[in-house]
Amino acid sequence: MLQRVLEPEVMDTPDDARDYDTMDHAEVNRAFVRDFFTFASEHLSPLLDVGTGTAQIPIEFCRQNANVEIVAIDLAQEMLNIATENVKQAGFAHRVRLELASGRAMPYETGTFPGVVSNSIIHHIPDPFECFSEMVRVCKTGGVLFVRDLVRPDHEVRLNHLVQTHAGKANDHQRQLFADSLRAALTLAEVRSLLVQLGFATETVTMTSDRHWTWAAICD
Repeated sequence: MLQRVLEPEVMDTPDDARDYDTMDHAEVNRAFVRDFFTFASEHLSPLLDVGTGTAQIPIEFCRQNANVEIVAIDLAQEMLNIATENVKQAGFAHRVRLELASGRAMPYETGTFPGVVSNSIIHHIPDPFECFSEMVRVCKTGGVLFVRDLVRPDHEVRLNHLVQTHAGKANDHQRQLFADSLRAALTLAEVRSLLVQLGFATETVTMTSDRHWTWAAICD
């Protein structure tokens, strides 16, 4: 089993932000939003997107649903700088509010949001339990929690295969970012162990691709 190797919590250099934004996440993002709307049977707004990066997920939400509004937070100003331009160019500046904030200590009252989503932020957090706890705290009772991230591979051969399969056409820096993210990710068992401590059943966390786990739950 590969040991977890942390990467920087905040990707806040211009090169990191630019290379992350230009990686092809389009199908992954579309699938994330489709899967959310399959799980969430009713209209939920505003949603909170934790660790929005360059705001590709909020933009996709707005494309797939004409009514949703989103508060999108990130701790990296360079990411938010690009996010601001992305949201503006997509024509959704009136529906997406970008804020500089940490997923480990969010500036919102308990039970603020009817839906909390996050895609690929947990592997950046040194203590993911803090972030999970905050997501639960700011979600309304009966609200939807929908979180997806990478799974740490069992061994280096598997990691290299995933990098080649999903980032083989990317540049060297982008491939390194992906490999580092896989090493920093949690295993399925680790995610379940943390969420059980918050009162959620293990079956709320499932493998949903060859490299992703998804936590889909209703907040009690």
